[in-house]
Amino acid sequence: MSFEKLKLDPRILKALKEQGYEKPTPIQAESIPTILEKRDILGCAQTGTGKTAAFSIPTLQLISKISEIEETKTIKSLIVTPTRELAIQIGDSIEKYAKYLGIKHTVIFGGVNKNPQIKRLKKGVDIVVATPGRLLDLRKQGHIPLNNVQIFTLDEADRMLDMGFINDIKKIISKLPEKRQSLFFSATMPKSIVELANRILTNPKKVEVARVSSTAETVKQHVYHVNKRNKNSLLIHVLKNKNIDSALVFTRTKHGADKVTRFINKSGFSAEAIHGNKRQNARQRALANFKSGKTRILVATDIASRGIDIDELMHVINFEIPNISETYVHRIGRTGRAGSEGISYSFCDIEEQQYLKDIEKLIKKSIPTINDHPYPLSKEQGVNSNKRTHKKLNSPKGKTNNNWKNRKRKNFNPKKKNFKKKSHSHKQHN
Repeated sequence: MSFEKLKLDPRILKALKEQGYEKPTPIQAESIPTILEKRDILGCAQTGTGKTAAFSIPTLQLISKISEIEETKTIKSLIVTPTRELAIQIGDSIEKYAKYLGIKHTVIFGGVNKNPQIKRLKKGVDIVVATPGRLLDLRKQGHIPLNNVQIFTLDEADRMLDMGFINDIKKIISKLPEKRQSLFFSATMPKSIVELANRILTNPKKVEVARVSSTAETVKQHVYHVNKRNKNSLLIHVLKNKNIDSALVFTRTKHGADKVTRFINKSGFSAEAIHGNKRQNARQRALANFKSGKTRILVATDIASRGIDIDELMHVINFEIPNISETYVHRIGRTGRAGSEGISYSFCDIEEQQYLKDIEKLIKKSIPTINDHPYPLSKEQGVNSNKRTHKKLNSPKGKTNNNWKNRKRKNFNPKKKNFKKKSHSHKQHN
C-alpha cells in the first residue's frame, strides 16, 4: 500500500515524499483511515513503529479542513505526551508534514523559560503539543484555552501513568469539550490503561501492532555476563570496536549516567549524559551533538528510552539491565527502526540475572551470550566476597559476634567476660 491510497491531501503527500516516506507502516495503514473518518482510536503499538506519523498526519489533514472554514487561530488539536523529548520529537514531525499547509503549531514543556512559549501562544496556533505540568500551569494563567479543541491525542499513555501523571491527565480531560475526537496510544494495555481509555474514548476502533512483548526481528540481541565492578572496563572494551560509530548507553539512575559518562570521557571517547536533572537546553544540546556525530556516546536514563528518535542508530548498550522487562523492549527499540538493522548489548551481573530471565520470558526467546571477552563473570569471586563479609562480622579470634561488640564497650574485661564494678565516686560524677 502507498500513502496515495490513504486519500491524503496532495500537500501532505508532497511533504512525505520529500522526507523519503514511500509506504505506510502497519500502524499508519490502520490508523490514518480511521482517524480521517473522525472516529476515536485505541492504538497499542511499541516504539519505532511509526506511531507519531500515524496520528499527526491525519490530524493535520482534518485541522487543515477546519482552518479553511475558521479563519481565527484557535487551538483545535491538543497532543499530550509525558516527556520533553517526546514533545519536541512530535513537534519536529508536525513541522515536516505540515510544510505546505500553513498550519501553526507550538510545543509546550517545563524546565525552560515560559515567556517564549506564551508569546507563541498569543500569536495564535492550531495545534499544541505539550507535557502535562506546563500545560496545566499555562492554562491556569489563561494562556491555553481548551474550549475549542476538536482532536485530543494522548500519546505514550502507559508511560504517563508510570511517571505519576494520572491526576494531571484527568484534570486536562475535564477541561476539554465533551464533543471531540480522541486518539489514545499506549505501548502496553494493563488494566489501569484500559480504565483510562474507557474514560476518554467513545466507541473506539482498536488498532494493535507489535505489542511491547515483542522485539523487532531486525535487532540482534546479545548479553555479556560480567561482575559489576568490571562493567566500566567491559564498556570500553566494547566501544573499541571500530564498527560502533555511535551508541546509546542506558543506565538505571541519573547518578549512574553521570558516572559512566565521566569514565567514558576519561578513557578517551566523547560522551554526554541526558536525564531528568539536566536543564532542557543541555539535554537538547547533548541530543543534537549525538545526532550530528559530534558526540559518539549518549548515556541516558529511561526518560529517554521512548523520547529519542535518531535515524540509523545502530547500537544500544544496556549498561544496567532494567528491572522492568517492558523497559528493555523500549530501550532496544531505539535501534532497528523502520526495518533497518540494529544491535543491542546487555551487561548482566549476578544480581541482574533474574531481570534477564524475566526479559527472556516476556520476549519469548533466549538472548545469546557472548563469552569471548576479557571480563567474564566469576561466581567464585562472588562467593569469596561473601565469606570476607561474613568474617568481618565476627571477631578475628573466632569470638561470637556479640562478644566482639562487647569488647568495645567501656569497662569490659575480655578475660573475665564480665564488667568491672563502677566506683561510687564515678557514679557521683555521672
